[in-house]
Amino acid sequence: MKIAVLIKQVPDTGEERKLTASGAVDRDASDRIADEITERALEFALREKDAEKSVEIVAVTMGPGTGTEALRKALSMGADSAIHVLDDALAGADTLTTAKALSGALKDGSFELIVAGNESTDGRGGVVPAMVAELLGYPFLGSMDTVAISHGTVSGQRQDVESVQSLTGSLPAVISITESFAEARFPKFKGIMTAKRKPVAVVSATAAGHSGTGHANGNVVLAASRRPARTAGMKIIDDGTAAIQLADYLSAENLI
Repeated sequence: MKIAVLIKQVPDTGEERKLTASGAVDRDASDRIADEITERALEFALREKDAEKSVEIVAVTMGPGTGTEALRKALSMGADSAIHVLDDALAGADTLTTAKALSGALKDGSFELIVAGNESTDGRGGVVPAMVAELLGYPFLGSMDTVAISHGTVSGQRQDVESVQSLTGSLPAVISITESFAEARFPKFKGIMTAKRKPVAVVSATAAGHSGTGHANGNVVLAASRRPARTAGMKIIDDGTAAIQLADYLSAENLI
């Protein structure tokens, strides 16, 4: 089995987030790390490889040159090779453009399973895996809490507000996993050393199916500002008129 794992490099969530003048996330304002949920996706694939040595794992990312760091970490953890969709034409890409670029890089890879996290910590769109599945024409099992692969199918469960859903799809397929999956393993020294020799294929926007013309983003941020600081709020001291004061406040705020 050949498994692709979508890896994303994001700003460190432990540091302050800043915006550029254009309203985009300032990715130079903090350290860049591999998104933790995508590392959990990789851990799932690695456990499949632990159980069946013939499994081949390819780490895939789209992003600037620094994205190679995230790929090298994935390789040091146990991925066999990597694909980096790298092109200035993709700067500022929205979710649809990202999905098109990733699916273009994946379509000729003969992957039986594509694994992703359910949403990244920077954009929190949560739609790219589903878009990739649609563009490739594969079944999609999203936000899975458990996953099992057997006899040409992938199945598992996910939980919504009211129920636990059981899903099954035929391979090839795309799945996204939640934080219910195990945390990623730490790279070992041998893995770190061998990662330097593992192949990383660099794919341009054109090769990934992007025309390279016009805006990469389907929408453009015109302005952005920080959320206003929260006020202290209204304090009501019950002197026998608390109910009246509360009703007057809610009425003034058009809440009742």
